[in-house]
Amino acid sequence: MRRTVFNEDHEAFRETIRDFIAAEVVPYYDEWREAGQAPREFYKKLGELGVFGIEVPEEYGGAGETSFKFNAVITEETARAGVSFGGSSVHTALCLPYLLKYANEEQKRRWLPSFVTGDMMTAIAMTEPGTGSDLAGMKTTAKLSEDGTHYVLNGAKTFITGGVLADRVLVCARTAPPTPEDRRGGISILVVDTKSEGYAVGRKLEKLGLKTSDTAELSFTDVKVPVEDLLGEEGKAFGYLAHNLPQERLGIAVGAYAQAAAAVRFATEYVRDRTVFGQPVASFQNTKFVLADCKSEVDAMQAVVDRALDAHDAGELTAADAASAKLFTTERAAVVIDRCLQLHGGYGYMMEYPIARLYADTRVNRIYGGTSEVMRSIVAKSMGL
Repeated sequence: MRRTVFNEDHEAFRETIRDFIAAEVVPYYDEWREAGQAPREFYKKLGELGVFGIEVPEEYGGAGETSFKFNAVITEETARAGVSFGGSSVHTALCLPYLLKYANEEQKRRWLPSFVTGDMMTAIAMTEPGTGSDLAGMKTTAKLSEDGTHYVLNGAKTFITGGVLADRVLVCARTAPPTPEDRRGGISILVVDTKSEGYAVGRKLEKLGLKTSDTAELSFTDVKVPVEDLLGEEGKAFGYLAHNLPQERLGIAVGAYAQAAAAVRFATEYVRDRTVFGQPVASFQNTKFVLADCKSEVDAMQAVVDRALDAHDAGELTAADAASAKLFTTERAAVVIDRCLQLHGGYGYMMEYPIARLYADTRVNRIYGGTSEVMRSIVAKSMGL
């Protein structure tokens, strides 16, 4: 069936991204995996290519596009090649929406031009040790100084993707204590300069997958943050975080679908070339049936993702819609990728094969951006249950 979600501009952009990946990512990807991160110079190349400025208005150096579909194209093409752009996806998919919606004019002029070029890389710090998905339970505090010129930030964060190389981190902190009536109130976002005294990057965490994205622990000890670096209104951050979740979850859904589609492609190519018992693995009925089942699953995922992309561009993607899309695609992608790995036999367990890396990378899709259990709760609530 002809896919209609992308137009000619999207497809032209796809060719550009595909060529860029072949020239600038694939030849060096194994080195990045061993290092545990993509090099900082690579992010400058992404800036030069225009990847970071797609949705940034032209007056700040961007392209001024409003469609999320360009980001979807990048996700599909990196999955297709079995690579990633390191921790930079957080820079554009997670941090940028907050800056565009909640930064004031002075902040936009100060931050966005260098955001676009990659001279200022960003990350967002929400999760804390021991709190997980319970953001209302965060303990990090930011107290306003007596003269009202700055906040004093104290606390710790964990699982911060992009946290090693970031120049600015959007730190969620309590500027007021919670109340029994409202646990979610009193949380603010501070855009913290990582060169600030008292700001420290702890361990670079070793993960099961996503080896090229730098993920770290952060700590703050009496870090002075100018009041000019408060993003939006004080105490309103929980609502800001909830507002961006549908897009974040849509991005994860697109990634899960794209990874499953890539797995089917990798497995199909492998079984055609691999011979057992004197014949290609592709000639066995079991192989054909497994791959046929996998393709049908991928087709269903694509339909869900495409519908969600159209809804998002139209401003109609609800929290429940996004949760449903994430739940379905991430759960089914795990099954598809597992089956495709099985078709590789023992070689599927070797990290030199992209199917093994996919298997490890896709596991976090059912955890971050809200676990599958949280997604089920959201969908059930939307059904009146």
